[in-house]
Amino acid sequence: NARVDVMSAFVSFERVFEVVDTPNPITDSSDARDLRQPEGRVEFRGVSFAYPSTDDTPESLGVAAAGVKDGSAAAGRTPGSPDAAAVDSQDESAGAVEVLVDIDLDIAPGRMVAVVGPSGSGKTTLVSLVPRLYDVTEGAVLVDGADVRDLTQASLRAAIGTVTQDPHLFHDTVASNLRYARPDAADTLLVEACRAARIHDVIAALPDGYDTVVGERGYRLSGGEKQRLAIARMLLKDPAIVILDEATSHLDTENEALVQEALTEALRGRTSLVVAHRLSTIVDADLIVVLDEGVITESGTHDELRSAGGLYAELYEGLLRAEIAERMVP
Repeated sequence: NARVDVMSAFVSFERVFEVVDTPNPITDSSDARDLRQPEGRVEFRGVSFAYPSTDDTPESLGVAAAGVKDGSAAAGRTPGSPDAAAVDSQDESAGAVEVLVDIDLDIAPGRMVAVVGPSGSGKTTLVSLVPRLYDVTEGAVLVDGADVRDLTQASLRAAIGTVTQDPHLFHDTVASNLRYARPDAADTLLVEACRAARIHDVIAALPDGYDTVVGERGYRLSGGEKQRLAIARMLLKDPAIVILDEATSHLDTENEALVQEALTEALRGRTSLVVAHRLSTIVDADLIVVLDEGVITESGTHDELRSAGGLYAELYEGLLRAEIAERMVP
């Protein structure tokens, strides 16, 4: 029935417009300044965070309605981004209980920090505080010595690149998806970024090359190809800070190897916070931070933590068994 379909569409549009019109509680202060020539130092000073309970409003805790995609801030845009602003499912159900408790962490420029822990321990929440997708309940998050609340959102997010386990691609050409990070990028820069991300040969083999339409959410590309395209988009943005949130978690062994190779190039010389369940991503980190129920219970290198015999050693053995079993599947 066409009339029913039209009425249903109107109801859906009303809901969409309601979401679009929702004001973003994360705003720039009147004296916010730009982050210029970012070096990439990230600090958490006594940070605690709680999601709102059912009796609270998002505004009461400064929960951002807008997210950061790989290049949105570079284009002066902060569109809604479920995957960039995604939270551990158990975090959301925690109500007013603190998800992060008294976090102290200092990450020097160019260092790689892996964040590990059980499901729902607050890993994604922790890294989401850096681009200020949320405001902390207590303490402060600093970038290059400045509280992120004292920086303009556009300049802060322009310094940060994010790659998640399900990167968003638009129903547009490969080139347009890449230029979302840098609208004025020349074709040569697109090719350079895609070569570094190990995806250029795949694009070149497509029917229309960089002018090929990838389909809604990139359905014409495989999972590994979408990930590498997202990495290329992030490289095109050239951020000082990189956030990887389970970027290889749903890939098979072959695709993971290709994405890992691309990530090695992407992380070189950049500060990186990596939420990961893959050993290949974790073991080479300069520092591994173990979160359990929102608290840092351990930190150190892979060898140090494995020798300590704590939660990390337990998680490592579980991951090792899982990856061995995965490789044995024909």
